[in-house]
Amino acid sequence: MFTHLLRIITLAFAALVIGQSPALSFTLEVTGNISHFTDEANHRYIFTDEQLFSMPVHTISTTTPWTPLEKFEGIALSEILNTVGAKGTMMAFYALNDYYINIPISDVEKYHMILAYKMGGNRLKIRDFGPLFLIYPRDAGGKELNSPLYNSRFIWQVYRIEIK
Repeated sequence: MFTHLLRIITLAFAALVIGQSPALSFTLEVTGNISHFTDEANHRYIFTDEQLFSMPVHTISTTTPWTPLEKFEGIALSEILNTVGAKGTMMAFYALNDYYINIPISDVEKYHMILAYKMGGNRLKIRDFGPLFLIYPRDAGGKELNSPLYNSRFIWQVYRIEIK
């Protein structure tokens, strides 16, 4: 019985430590119609999390279809596009769960979206929309941003963007 109790305490402690550990490192891959590369051979630009964290931080306070009003912090999508020399008219965002969505690049200038890596001051983890969550200023955008079309564009667990 003592061995069983010790096992339960050990598992509970391990779960607590894992739950409190910082988010894991991640990368963001940008491919497609771009003119700047970190990986010339494969025509792609790979951002490390450290590179993304060193870029200017932008904030959007908004609700999403899945969260109450929260403060999201991250990188302006326009800065990502400028860094890679994006030349297309569409972006395909890919999530770790195999979801993807095509979004017109014109949304970037119109809505100034961010790729958030923090919500409510905490780094996003995979289990809570991380590592990157595309955020529109939904509450400031009127009825258009509160539609099923734009709800589908709030993609989380982003790891890759393809410029078309």
